[in-house]
Amino acid sequence: MKRVFLLIATNIAVMLVLSIVASLLGVNRYLTANGLNFGALLMFAGIIGFGGAFISLAISKMMAKWSTGAQVIETPRNQAEAWLMETVAKLAQRANIPMPEVAIYEGAPNAFATGPSKSNSLVAVSTGLLQTMNRDEVEAVLAHEIAHVANGDMVTLTLIQGVVNTFVFFLARVVGYFVDSFLKRNDDNAQAGQGIGFFITVFVCEIVFGILASVIVAYFSRHREYRADEGAARIMGTPRPMIAALQRLGGLEAGELPANMAASGIAGGGRGLMALFASHPSIPERIAALQTRAA
Repeated sequence: MKRVFLLIATNIAVMLVLSIVASLLGVNRYLTANGLNFGALLMFAGIIGFGGAFISLAISKMMAKWSTGAQVIETPRNQAEAWLMETVAKLAQRANIPMPEVAIYEGAPNAFATGPSKSNSLVAVSTGLLQTMNRDEVEAVLAHEIAHVANGDMVTLTLIQGVVNTFVFFLARVVGYFVDSFLKRNDDNAQAGQGIGFFITVFVCEIVFGILASVIVAYFSRHREYRADEGAARIMGTPRPMIAALQRLGGLEAGELPANMAASGIAGGGRGLMALFASHPSIPERIAALQTRAA
């Protein structure tokens, strides 16, 4: 309950800060007596869209620790933690990136990487993953997460999220304004953009455009998973350990991460129509891609 409260409070604080910034810049006054100021609206949408995405990226490590309960290994307390630290250090050196923070959290098999930059990242694995996979498979999963960091995937997905957030916010208000104008076409004294038609249309459009935006973001997220699998194979010198890890993962009940962390995990995927919204390709698709590389 405490974690949920912290997440909600953080999101409210982020929106409050962005609203204050937009107000200070004057771009929140995009509705004028002469109509819609598209330039001001686009700037306002950009502040909300990119601002929210980049603030989320900046605090991603902190939020990951809060939401999963991940405990960073400062000094290894046992042989398993010492091996984990040594393995991540070795893989990071091969990928030519600084050593990430390494953490363990309680949960079913899964792992994730996050952080605002290559030099400020976190790699975390669940106790379930450590208990159900052998060391070669765990090393492959760690190499996959290191590849995410080396590829700059967290920043890339943040930029994509910022772009789609901006256009969802912008287009919803443009459509809302014109719908409200149409509803008030016979009222010379009414100003478009301030009626119930505007607010209802914006609400509906943000839902519809948001769903479409989710499909776009999910597509790029799936693409980066293939690249991270390939990166793991390259770091380890062979795709076979990653294939074995995926095969093992395919037979397990993977642990769910909090919604804000779902795209960062090793596991995921969807079937049928829901595959369009999945942050990860299916396990068989990922294995097939690596087997093609190994052939």
